Amino acid sequence: MPARALFHTAPRCVAIRELATPQPAAGEVLVRTLCSGISGGTERLVYRGEVPAELALDDTIDALSDTFSYPFAYGYACVGQVAESDQTVFAFHPHQDVFAAPASELIPLPPIDPASATLFPLVETALQVTLDAGAGYRERVIVLGAGVLGLLTALLLQRSGWRPLIAEPQPWRRDMADSLGATAVAPEELAEQKVPLVIDASGNPDAPAMALNILAHEGTLLIASWFGTKPVVLPLGGAFHRRRLIIRSTQVSTVPARLSGTWTRSRRRQETIELLTELPLAQLCTHVFAFSQAAEAFRAVDKGTPGLMHAVLDYDRSAAGDV
Repeated sequence: MPARALFHTAPRCVAIRELATPQPAAGEVLVRTLCSGISGGTERLVYRGEVPAELALDDTIDALSDTFSYPFAYGYACVGQVAESDQTVFAFHPHQDVFAAPASELIPLPPIDPASATLFPLVETALQVTLDAGAGYRERVIVLGAGVLGLLTALLLQRSGWRPLIAEPQPWRRDMADSLGATAVAPEELAEQKVPLVIDASGNPDAPAMALNILAHEGTLLIASWFGTKPVVLPLGGAFHRRRLIIRSTQVSTVPARLSGTWTRSRRRQETIELLTELPLAQLCTHVFAFSQAAEAFRAVDKGTPGLMHAVLDYDRSAAGDV
């Protein structure tokens, strides 16, 4: 049977196409996908065509070695079963119903709902953001954005001793944060705040400029958002200059040099596996679509459907055909 994979064919256009039946090479195994997750940040930018066409999909993942030139397959959150053993694994692979992958690159999973396990990359990213935040016992930190990454980051910051406060304009997202044990307020309520650390996980190009105004002297703005081709304007003549502020990126593809003595990608992924069973991931998987309804799923993510936190594609519910 041929494989079926999701391709981006133009801005805001996706199609399911048939591929040749995967033939595992030496060291590879066949994986049958159960679920894959759609990132509400990166994949929404990709869906909208707001990434440079010449940019590599991901230099650190073999399955994403092409560029963002149409047509291309993209995605990095597949949960499936190894055909030979029925072992449930996570794979950094585009949305596809069956694929061959090096056994060494698959991540064995504990007993967990496959839909929840598609959040592995976002949990790992939130862990890296928390590591980049550093120590801050009982210090206030403001997280901009109560999307999945912002919420997971706030929960992990709580565990490490920080006192996170999430700034989120949408009331239903603030309610979601409250239900998970995180405190969220409307951004306008931050006017009097002066904090040592602000983490931007909003994806909003206007957010970094606002963040500079709420940083204390020598405070740090840690940017987790990826803006793609969207321009970001920063007012560097006022608070930034006089308060000696720091602007720094945080990103999951690498482990920063200052942590390399104690952290490796292997250790970080092992910690992420353990967090999968400890964090309230099922509550974040709010919308499940059949794989054949992928176009509908991407449209819902694109328009920010109220109540949608994380969209999951379910391959067991799918029928063949294009979308």
